[in-house]
Amino acid sequence: MIYRFRVILDNDTDEDVFRDLEIRETDTLEDLHNIITQSFGFDGTEMASFYISNDVWEQGEEISLFDLSDEASARLMNETSLDSVIHEMQTKLIYVYDFLSMWTFYVELAEIVDETEGNDYPNLMFVQGQVPDNAPEKLFEADVDEDYDEFEDGIDVDDYEDLDFNENWN
Repeated sequence: MIYRFRVILDNDTDEDVFRDLEIRETDTLEDLHNIITQSFGFDGTEMASFYISNDVWEQGEEISLFDLSDEASARLMNETSLDSVIHEMQTKLIYVYDFLSMWTFYVELAEIVDETEGNDYPNLMFVQGQVPDNAPEKLFEADVDEDYDEFEDGIDVDDYEDLDFNENWN
């Protein structure tokens, strides 16, 4: 079977930027990573991860390109087939490319079709919009109390006499 995906760049411009892709259900997430990076004009050499997502695009389990963790249970793209994480009941992934720039994409399974004999897969079916020169800025909202004042305890850090340590301890 062939999975048809729509991959949408998360950007703040008025222009929609997306790619429609076809790929075999038995291919790996690394294969999907490769066709996404190629279709959006990236060289594919930066760190990337897929995140399993629910229907409201909440980020779930990470499946990464390289194993950078100490955990033995980290899932890797080259070991994870598409059909093991994507199916009719689980249709969404979040894809992040280049953790310094944070290019973020919404990957959604549009349909599952029979393989067409004579077609090469993966296949770029449709291109909409141009990728901006720089990744859109992400605004991260922290759960911080706006009334919090780190200096409200009244301690003067420049007054060494009132601190509980010897400034010349070494």
